[in-house]
Amino acid sequence: MTTVAAAFLSLVCAIAPAHADATVTDGKVGLSVKGKGLSVKRAGGWMDGHGTGVRARLYTVYKGERTDITRWKDATPVTAGTTKFSDVDWNLKGRNFPDGAWLCIEFNRADGTPCAKIHR
Repeated sequence: MTTVAAAFLSLVCAIAPAHADATVTDGKVGLSVKGKGLSVKRAGGWMDGHGTGVRARLYTVYKGERTDITRWKDATPVTAGTTKFSDVDWNLKGRNFPDGAWLCIEFNRADGTPCAKIHR
């Protein structure tokens, strides 16, 4: 019976799509991706610190080619206790990406550009 259960579990795991959920940081910049399989529902990010004119955008890298996904968007300054950061969020409404594409964020006031790999 345990052999049948193990076989069933491995079959279910093999066909169940992986989640496109990820949280990645690079220096003072972070990226959060929410979705399932190759479909991304929401993506957003943050940058430590804030000031005037902080903006961000999403882009992908697939097979060595960069493509902008969003235009520059103003980030919202957030203060939580003594922590200050800039926050930005996009509703991508289940946008599909190619298997193996990298979804990345960049801020105009920070060097880090974290990326999350979208895959099955």
